Amino acid sequence: MSSQGPLHGIRVIEFGGIGPAPFACMLLADLGADVLRVVRPGMPARHVAQEHEILHRGRPAIPLDLAGPDGQATARHLVARADVLVEGFRPGVMERLGLGPDDCAALNDRLLYTRMTGWGQDGPLAQRAGHDINYLALSGALSLIGPGGGGPVVPLNLLADFGGGGMLLVAGVLAGLVERERSGTGQVVDAAMVDGVGLLLAMTWSLRNGGRWRDQRGGNLLDGGAPFYDTYLCADGGYVALGALEPQFYAAFIEGIGAVADTSSWPDRADVSQWPVLRARIAAALLSRTRDEWAQHFAGSDACLTPVLSLAEAAEHPHLRQRHVYRDHPAGGFQPDVAPRFSRTPGRAKAPPPDATAAYERWGLTAGGAVATTPRS
Repeated sequence: MSSQGPLHGIRVIEFGGIGPAPFACMLLADLGADVLRVVRPGMPARHVAQEHEILHRGRPAIPLDLAGPDGQATARHLVARADVLVEGFRPGVMERLGLGPDDCAALNDRLLYTRMTGWGQDGPLAQRAGHDINYLALSGALSLIGPGGGGPVVPLNLLADFGGGGMLLVAGVLAGLVERERSGTGQVVDAAMVDGVGLLLAMTWSLRNGGRWRDQRGGNLLDGGAPFYDTYLCADGGYVALGALEPQFYAAFIEGIGAVADTSSWPDRADVSQWPVLRARIAAALLSRTRDEWAQHFAGSDACLTPVLSLAEAAEHPHLRQRHVYRDHPAGGFQPDVAPRFSRTPGRAKAPPPDATAAYERWGLTAGGAVATTPRS
């Protein structure tokens, strides 16, 4: 078994940004790629101290002034030796720096040039600023999330930044590397968060096109509208999540909830008009015990009822601990472990970032970050 990861030997140059591009590069580094971050000199930490910045794990940073001749020379040196370039600036920024796709292809025609933006490289909004919430709003996704009769609910920045952005970028990198093995030539990968959110809505569009989804929050099978797919308050103020979608799982829930409620008069769950009544019955039953009492009660059941845990509780849950979903962070707290898992070449979360001097040497740089006189290939 190799501990170097399935991407060992792949060199990635990352032009520092926030959100999805660093997340994608974290995943590539976790899986064994040699990733070097290019950052602006003196750039301050944005949210937390560097030792706590999990999104930067696994790769050292080199400060470069890309507007100056020395920084330009070093950047071009790195591009010539990279397999993948990742940039997350607005369209046109890299071109103005002399590091656009055509400039880089002239230095390295095998380079996979990957671009991460919110709106994409073209279109009326390409030059507009935006954040996760904006990409969700315009894609239609945000309109679907939230309770019936209430406004849309912001789902953190998980969907556009990391699901529709970072994960999509990683898919583009991996597919591009596979294609390069056949053609011997690199190409440009345009990954946009709004595109990725659209892809994440594939199942929802399927249901809507088939007449199984209404454009109404809280009125559908998977948006909290169905009483057997929702969260419920418990006696201690905690919540449980009920996901008894399939008939056999709902039957297991009914069997389990029979300990505190007579379900013989509960309405048929297939009768949508009776969902408010069924929801009230389920809510009253689950309010009779604490969250953890219900978790224990349904522990051996396929009722698909689980406690809603805090982050701290999740890190200590026996299942997540056994699978090492979260691991202790060297600077304190927890961090997510590497995923997916490989049987022969597992990845490894390297935090804090590895020694920069060794990385500079691998990339043909001096300890100070300048191009070495006789650089390594």
